This record gives sequence, structure tokens and C-alpha cells, in this order.
Amino acid sequence: MRIDKTIIIGAVAIGLAFASATPKSVLTGEKAFASYSNVKAGTWRHITVADLPKPGATPSSSNGARVVPRPDNAWPVAPEGFKVSLFATGLENPRLIRRAPNGDLFMAETVGRGSIKVFRGMTADGKPKETSVFAEGLNAPFGIAFWPPANPQYVYVGNTASVVRFPYKSGDLKASGPVETIIPKLPTGGHSTRDVVFSADGKRMFVAVGSASNVDDPDTHQSEEHRANVLEYTPDGKFVKVYGAGIRNPVGLALNPITNELWCSVNERDALGDNLVPDYITHIQEGGFYGWPWYYMGSNQDPRHEGKHPELKGKVIVPDVLLQPHNASLEMTFYDGNMFPSEFKGDIFAAEHGSWNKSVRTGYEVVRVPLEKGHASGIYEDFLTGFVLENGDVWGRPVGVATATDGSLLVTDDGSKSIWRVTYTAR
Repeated sequence: MRIDKTIIIGAVAIGLAFASATPKSVLTGEKAFASYSNVKAGTWRHITVADLPKPGATPSSSNGARVVPRPDNAWPVAPEGFKVSLFATGLENPRLIRRAPNGDLFMAETVGRGSIKVFRGMTADGKPKETSVFAEGLNAPFGIAFWPPANPQYVYVGNTASVVRFPYKSGDLKASGPVETIIPKLPTGGHSTRDVVFSADGKRMFVAVGSASNVDDPDTHQSEEHRANVLEYTPDGKFVKVYGAGIRNPVGLALNPITNELWCSVNERDALGDNLVPDYITHIQEGGFYGWPWYYMGSNQDPRHEGKHPELKGKVIVPDVLLQPHNASLEMTFYDGNMFPSEFKGDIFAAEHGSWNKSVRTGYEVVRVPLEKGHASGIYEDFLTGFVLENGDVWGRPVGVATATDGSLLVTDDGSKSIWRVTYTAR
């Protein structure tokens, strides 16, 4: 039964004791679904499988964003107690951003020169002290990982068609040796982002490979082989297995520092209506299947594959956190800083690049997912908003998120070609 009201909930209703992190009110049912006009910093939402409409309840829309220069009076908005400032601007195509063990921030610029940039240090006014090009001439780079995790000797980069690595020692601002190809051939076409992360012990390398299509059946389309999966390799590039399957486009990967579980941020399928199918954030069960393309959100069968694979019904995992459909969830990170209030420690922040397949624009924000001992209840918060103007034009599109060494949150934005810095100022 669909609930269409704002309800007051506590830890018992959520199923977890979030203490001071528990929001006073959460939008549920139909009100949990968002448009740019009601996405406000500090708003909490909880979408469940029971809230989902039937396929085709609304027409499928083509409503791509018109990206405009940021007006002088436009600025990202964070919840009360937080301040947003510009960390860097004038960038080419700021995408995924990751912090190295020594505190340097590595950022991929996917288009143009295909480069990895490094930002070092923080001035008193919150700007990088040094900026350097670590490497360039790469093929649509996105994922960045350091190996071994504790004292890295290499920087791994996920190109769209391969995984490569550069020799690295702590403090390098430029690659100190030639590039080495570790995985020479990944599937190309369709979704192009390839994130890379390592297990906590450094023995397993995970690579995200999105689908080549919206809902093509892998049974009949060779182009979907080893796609819509998270793949496991050894650090030297030997294929091990499909770690998690049926994940249409697992753009952002991250390792939960409390549970050591692998998590991902996922773009789900389009063309079933405004509020289908939700994008999501979830931990990936080893060997788990998440439905694409035959099912979604558990045993809901995609009508475009009616009757196929009945043996899978009941075996499809429901993700941990359902987000807005079509909002293009990209990089995610676990907050590990000390600047924000203590209840933020270990929470997820994820960048939502923004919709095109929805009649009313949604996304274009950063969301926060509170965790209790590393586990999610399903609720999330609109955390950093304000990237859409009143007329629906868009000036900013969040892509990457990372925690700086001082505990501030950095957000890359390929709409305004900037990096934003969120600090906590209420003490």
C-alpha cells in the first residue's frame, strides 16, 4: 500500500538507532520522489519498492539539461551549519576525485587531454597550494586507485578500454615512470566510466563495467558480455570472476572502511516512466545478482523481457538505498574526516549528475546516506543542492566526491568546471 504523506519517524521505524543523526521527518511514498523545485538541502527521503509505480504509468521523456554559465548569484546550498566555497575553477572536465594516502587529491579529466591532475595542500582561504598534471594522453580516464593501499607503489587508472598503472611513490606530482597496461582490453561502447578499487588487503582489484545499452538482453547481444558487472582481477590484471552481476552501470565504487564491503553507486535503466527505475547505492554481495536487464528492485520483471529467466525470480537482490530514478548517481565516498559533526563519520556522500529521462528535472545534487555501524536503513538526505535555476536550466553537475585531509568535502562539477569545498562552521 502506497503511503503519500510526510511522517515523523524514529529509530524504531527505520530499524536502526541513528541517535542524533536520525532526522526528525522523512518524505515517504509519492512525496519521496523529487523534482528540482523541491530538492532542498536538509530534506530527507525514503523510497521503497512498495512506492514504485507500474511500468509506463507516465510516458518516457527526453528532457536533457541545458547547461548554462553559472550566474553571479548562483551558489551551491548546503544544510544549516555548513559553508560552500570554491576550491578550484577553470578546469577542463573535472570528474572522479580520490585522496592519496599522503593527502594529495588526484582528479580525472575524462575528455580533452585525458589527464590526471593532482592538488596538494590547502591555503588559508581554502585553495590548493599546488596543482600539477600527473599524467595525460589517457583514453577517457575515470577511476583512480592506489596500490598497495597503505604504502602505494603504483597509481592505477581506469581508462574506458583498459586499466593501466604508473609507478608512484608518496609525494609524486608527476608520474615517475612509463605507463604499464594491466588489463589490455575492457568492453567499449555504451557506458564508458571504469572505476577501480582494491580490497583492504590489496589482493583483489575490482573494476566497474557498465552495460552497452539500456536493456539489451545479454543472451542475444554479444556486446553485453562481461558488462553490467563488477569484475574481480588480481592486482597484476589476471581475471578472477564476475564479483557482482546485473548492475546496469556501477559508476562509482568504494570500500566501506567499517565492514570492508564493496559498495557501488548505480545508474539504472530508462524508458519505463518518470519514477522507474530508481538509481541506487548498495553494498555488493559477492556473487550477487541485481536484476539487469530482466528484473529490477527484486522480482519486478522488466516488461521488455516478459517471461524470460523465470528461474531468477526471487533471487534478485534489492539494493540498500533507492535514489531518484534517472538522476545519474556517480562517484560515492565514505566520509572519514573530523571536521563535520561526529554523526557524519562513516556516512556516504554521492554525486548525482542529473536526469534526462524524466519530465521534471531531478538530481544535480550531492546526497548523504547515514550509516549505522556500516549499514544503511534506506533513508538519504539532499545535502548539496542549488545547481538548477528556477527556469530549469542547469549550471552545475556534480560528479566526484572526496574528503580532504582537513575534513572538508570536495565536490567536482563538470557543469561549471569547478571543485566545490564544503566546510562545517557551526560549533
